[in-house]
Amino acid sequence: MKTADALVVFTPSGRRGRFPHGTPLLQAARSLGVDVDSVCGGRGLCGRCQVDINSGEFAKFAISSDPGNLSPVGGVEQRYADKRGLKEGRRLSCSALIEGDIVVDVPETSQVHRQMVRKRVEARAIEIDPVVRLHYVEVRQPDMHDPTGDLQRLYLALSEQWEVGELRIDRPALHSLQKVLRAGDWKVTVAVRNERELIHVWPGFKDVIYGLAVDVGSTTIAAHLTNLSSGEVVAAVGEMNPQIRFGEDLMSRISYIMMNPGGEKMLTSVVRQALNDLAQEAATEAGIDLTDIIEMTIVGNPIMHHLVLGIDPIELGGAPFALATDAPLTLWASEIEVMVNPGCRAHFLPCIAGHVGADCAAVILSEAPHLTEALTLIVDVGTNAEIVLGNRDGLLACSSPTGPAFEGAQISCGQRAAPGAIERVRIDPETLEPKFRVIGSELWSDDPAFDAETAKTGVTGICGSGIIEVIGEMFLAGILSEDGVIDGSKADHSPRIIPDGRTFSYLLKAGEPEMRITQNDIRAIQLAKAALYAGARLLMDRLGVDMVDRIILAGAFGSHIDPKYAMLLGMIPDCDLANVWATGNAAGTGARIALLNRASRSEIAETVRNVEKVETAVEPKFQDHFVAAMAIPHKTADYANLARQVSLPVKSPEGGSGIDQQGSGRRRRRTRGTV
Repeated sequence: MKTADALVVFTPSGRRGRFPHGTPLLQAARSLGVDVDSVCGGRGLCGRCQVDINSGEFAKFAISSDPGNLSPVGGVEQRYADKRGLKEGRRLSCSALIEGDIVVDVPETSQVHRQMVRKRVEARAIEIDPVVRLHYVEVRQPDMHDPTGDLQRLYLALSEQWEVGELRIDRPALHSLQKVLRAGDWKVTVAVRNERELIHVWPGFKDVIYGLAVDVGSTTIAAHLTNLSSGEVVAAVGEMNPQIRFGEDLMSRISYIMMNPGGEKMLTSVVRQALNDLAQEAATEAGIDLTDIIEMTIVGNPIMHHLVLGIDPIELGGAPFALATDAPLTLWASEIEVMVNPGCRAHFLPCIAGHVGADCAAVILSEAPHLTEALTLIVDVGTNAEIVLGNRDGLLACSSPTGPAFEGAQISCGQRAAPGAIERVRIDPETLEPKFRVIGSELWSDDPAFDAETAKTGVTGICGSGIIEVIGEMFLAGILSEDGVIDGSKADHSPRIIPDGRTFSYLLKAGEPEMRITQNDIRAIQLAKAALYAGARLLMDRLGVDMVDRIILAGAFGSHIDPKYAMLLGMIPDCDLANVWATGNAAGTGARIALLNRASRSEIAETVRNVEKVETAVEPKFQDHFVAAMAIPHKTADYANLARQVSLPVKSPEGGSGIDQQGSGRRRRRTRGTV
């Protein structure tokens, strides 16, 4: 026999309570503090409050649950099911009324603070709790007997229907309020930021808004358009940083500003235009309006950070490399001339110091080395590489000026990663004949179908991962000495070794376009990788360690590097290859975490305050580490872990080049073997 009230248990939270018959499940959930999402406020429009009804005896709760203990499916639920679909057994908690004891399961998709699980098991889940939320309300119309303003009646509706406290309204939202209320027949959806600011009003019902997470790199700018309720990336776009025409690296852009008074305004203008272009491109790709972009997070190295903000970065051009501010900042998007929703804010993550910026902070947020026991080395590979070392006991960070060689710049046949670019290379150690793969095809160049499959793109150049692999393969094949010198004596053995002035080149691809790996190409990579290794080694010295537990290669470029070849070239210290992996654009991921989870913003602000900054420019050991790291993989460091998996050439006596220094090109005899 049914009593006047019923016991309702919500899982997985386990919260329970008794409620009178006829109480909506959503109301019961809210009264118990159960995490059930809703935008429409219980009107059966959004479908976010879906729940599963359990059936059977539950001894744990001393309850017998039956779906029949809820009201039958009504017109509202049926209309939603017909229009958008409703899984069998699922109910809309706003429409289902309690009529008896029931056990209700709240699926993850219906939870307000649901988690988005990262792909790697090492990475933590992201709790989706964005800074901006939507509320659908029905506002009482004005009449001659009540002089209350439209805004005040909107506030009252939000308080009554959503228990929203005191708010303040943005000026653009206020300016459009009356028109929007009437266009929506007094039914509107409002965007509320931080439970304090009413930033936009749409007519009628709206259940999806978006945020834009942007990583402003020295060479490339990447933007991720993200659904703020689901965490889904609906569009990922990128372009070359247009500032590159003023200088390929950061210091050359500083030099441009120093030599051209007011030049910082030009650099600011072009990067802001790029942000607008990317926002428009992402919105077009996703099929949304720009006004649907309601929040932005932006990360970048300190110079990019300052230039986007319109701050002259000239103080970062010399010691002591003083930042204008290292604190997190939140501005109107319009203040940086990004034209999206007029209520949109742009949140800049904190910088750490000197040349270690908000992008490094975002990497820390993404990979969370401060939450693990394992001593972790994170290398964000880019024009200005940022390196983090540490664990829960503390973090150290530095930057290292690697230049753009890793991204295909300064390489004779180099290009950015795009269809047609060589990304993988193998060289036969006996014949010295190469084979390669290009972006856009899974076939190797020695496959009979290769030419046909790549006919549309052609073979256009070699990108960063390709140049690293070809140099690594040249070293393994004996074409290249440990000092990075191409062995001219090999010309008698293979037509691939070609005289090139006073040096030699390796012919990777004949025909049009011809692609050679020159001595200058190798030198550019040596300089870049030596700077990278030296920075990592400085941090290890500071901690007093010779080995790390794991290495993470970050950055858009880092995600394409084979860890084996990165170690073979000596870009990173020796480590068990099983504990070395690429994580993709970790800075972009960190920006997206900050976009989706408001608590992460204060978390990373607190974390970076405790990061110890190591300034490579003033460290006396940096040059020593740099010189030693010019060798492949290294002049003195033991790569025992690598040697267990790769057959390394035997080091020449006294760490020499292995080449006759009189210039004969005659190589001293050496053998290949495993250390």
